[in-house]
Amino acid sequence: EWFVNDLISGVSTGLIGTLQGLSFALLAAVPVGYGIYSSFFPILTYFLLGTSRHISVGPFPVISLMVGSVVLSMAPDEQFIIHNSTNPSKIKGTMIDTEARDAARVLVSGTLSFFIGIIQLVLGVLHSGFITRYLADPLVRGFTTGAAFQAFISQVKLILNVPTNTYSGLLSTFYTMVDIFFNISQTNVSDLVAGLLAFLICVVVKEINEKYKHILRIPIPIEIIVSLIAAWVSYGADLEDKYGAGTVKNIPSGFIPPMAPDMSLFSRMIGSAISIGIVAYAVAVSLGKVYALKYNYTIDGNQEFIAFGISNMFSGVFSCFCATTALSRTAIQESTGGKTQIAGLISAVTVIFAMFTLGRILEPLQKSVLAAIVIANLKGMFWQVLDVPRLWKQNKWDAAIWVFACFSTIILDLDLGLLSGLLFGLFTVILRVQFPSCRSLGNVPGTEIYRDLKKYKNVCEMDGIKIIRFSSGIFYGNIDNLKSGIQSIVGFDPVDVFNKKIKAQLQIGEITEKEELTKNAIISRKTTEDGDYETGENAHTYTEAKNRKKEIDIQVDWNSELHVNVSLPRVSIHSIILDFGKINFLDVVAVTSLKVIFKEFQRIDVDVLIAGCDESIFEKLEVCGFFEDNIKPNICFLSVHEAVINIENQRK
Repeated sequence: EWFVNDLISGVSTGLIGTLQGLSFALLAAVPVGYGIYSSFFPILTYFLLGTSRHISVGPFPVISLMVGSVVLSMAPDEQFIIHNSTNPSKIKGTMIDTEARDAARVLVSGTLSFFIGIIQLVLGVLHSGFITRYLADPLVRGFTTGAAFQAFISQVKLILNVPTNTYSGLLSTFYTMVDIFFNISQTNVSDLVAGLLAFLICVVVKEINEKYKHILRIPIPIEIIVSLIAAWVSYGADLEDKYGAGTVKNIPSGFIPPMAPDMSLFSRMIGSAISIGIVAYAVAVSLGKVYALKYNYTIDGNQEFIAFGISNMFSGVFSCFCATTALSRTAIQESTGGKTQIAGLISAVTVIFAMFTLGRILEPLQKSVLAAIVIANLKGMFWQVLDVPRLWKQNKWDAAIWVFACFSTIILDLDLGLLSGLLFGLFTVILRVQFPSCRSLGNVPGTEIYRDLKKYKNVCEMDGIKIIRFSSGIFYGNIDNLKSGIQSIVGFDPVDVFNKKIKAQLQIGEITEKEELTKNAIISRKTTEDGDYETGENAHTYTEAKNRKKEIDIQVDWNSELHVNVSLPRVSIHSIILDFGKINFLDVVAVTSLKVIFKEFQRIDVDVLIAGCDESIFEKLEVCGFFEDNIKPNICFLSVHEAVINIENQRK
């Protein structure tokens, strides 16, 4: 039923995938022919094991660049400097044994792919698909944008065909930029012209494909067309011999025998293998979920881990670099009517057919043209910069994660950049929990709804009642912020008020003995209970006052007019309601501290109630002994409005 659609889709995707494989091999720092293998072998196993019907498996620019970073660090040019060779390459006055270097890089790439496959397989068997939840969308998009910038710089040197050293690690991108700048006078004009023309043509035609995709049944395979024309021009004009243009030179026209990975390299690449494996999986699954949602089916995250793990192990034996999915190929596979992974299998056959038929034809192709194709395919990633103003309006924390991930990737290189972005994202979560918002609520007139007084104009504050909402779980790290937030909203420190009341009682006692009270003062000789403890800076005041208070013990109406010599901060509220609706966890320290806060307010005749408390939070309060002494469970209410009604009824 869907075979015709899958056939058209597979051929279209395969033609695009062939040239993308050749191009992305430049990012992976391996001979371009191995990009074709990387566009073929992973598809075979994913076709059998994968759960997404639409993603196109193969090389992806960011993953290829991450692989290239490892390859260049483990097999740099400096290890292959020679004085005489039958096939040397001259770089900055030195001779490089390119055959030995390329063989070593292919071995590193294949071994890395195999190791990544092992890691992905283990994670899939352990049902560890959840770990990608920590790769937030702003983190991934910031990281891929930074990686796109690195890829752009790495391809600019190929378009200019200027000599540069090989760098990896911290500031490697900037070192490459410095080399390009100082050697720009050695630019090969033929490569520059070919690269610029190829880039402009690819960008324009891709825009046409996108704009008229509802008309074009099959998108124009501009990469193939440009490459064939460029190869013909290069061959006809003999650009390599006459003008020193850098060409592909050798594209395999058949399969290579399998090769065992060098397991002795595992210890040197374990960190990179883990990060590449997780990012590759995250890219594939996130894209797969988009199309699964669109076409109403589900994908199994753990099975995807297993599928990609086995695919990378299988393809690593055939010297391929790590595979995931490319956004552009997947979009083509879906837009041209692909319905199942039969389209992927057909695309693999198309890649091999293209390798056998076009391999020799494309050997005169300039590397600058392939570099231009890479840059043209990075356009969508560069447009992700527009995420920043949007995120800044929506959530400044997410915008900060995006920017940090992007710049750390550019500065620190890919692995450290991803790790730094991940740690920064987790750090922002800690900060958000550490410093949550504490809001004062008011009532929407005529309703049972309570909203933030600062955000809503028509909200009214209740007389004598402060309603406070805390926006996060409460634990040892933020309980002090809760206490400070409450004091800021009510306008006083209950400990300070209590100490001043004690001091005022002593003063009133002395005045009473001298019969100097004002006529409006009301004093009764009744003994009252004080709190059984004291906290805060003025604890010594309370202790001194308590000792002296044994002589005179009185009850004062604090709302009456006091003697001119007696000063006391006025408490304008009688009740506080803590809205626990957004609190999803408590720890023991938080419960103990809450108990102290409640007692501090009770001592100055301010009632504290809890509203919207979840059952699990209520149980935590019970287990931790919160409802003891003078704090009873009847202070808890299902909603803020019920707590308000209860206060009003009691005041009547």
